[in-house]
Amino acid sequence: MCFSRRRTNINSIYKKAIALWGIDSQMMMVVEEASELIKAICKLRRTGVTAETVNAVAEEIADMEIMLEQLKIMFYLSEDVSEWKNYKISRLLQMIKEAEKNNACCH
Repeated sequence: MCFSRRRTNINSIYKKAIALWGIDSQMMMVVEEASELIKAICKLRRTGVTAETVNAVAEEIADMEIMLEQLKIMFYLSEDVSEWKNYKISRLLQMIKEAEKNNACCH
């Protein structure tokens, strides 16, 4: 199955979830999943990097990404998010270049 057809199928699943449980419920799920991701990251930092803690973070990232995709659908944010990501990645690159330049002059 090609990527665009798979994306369409996944989006239809997200839309069905939104229609079934409603926007308010799905927004609360975003908050819940964000909380679970935070907990998994805190546990990883507290107990160390193990197969278990890394797998828990991976699972929670997956849950979070699924909910973020639903948020983008609910509020028609796909283009806006894409534009913000491009801007912020560009800004991150500038910060990296500046830090590298500062580090190079000091060594």
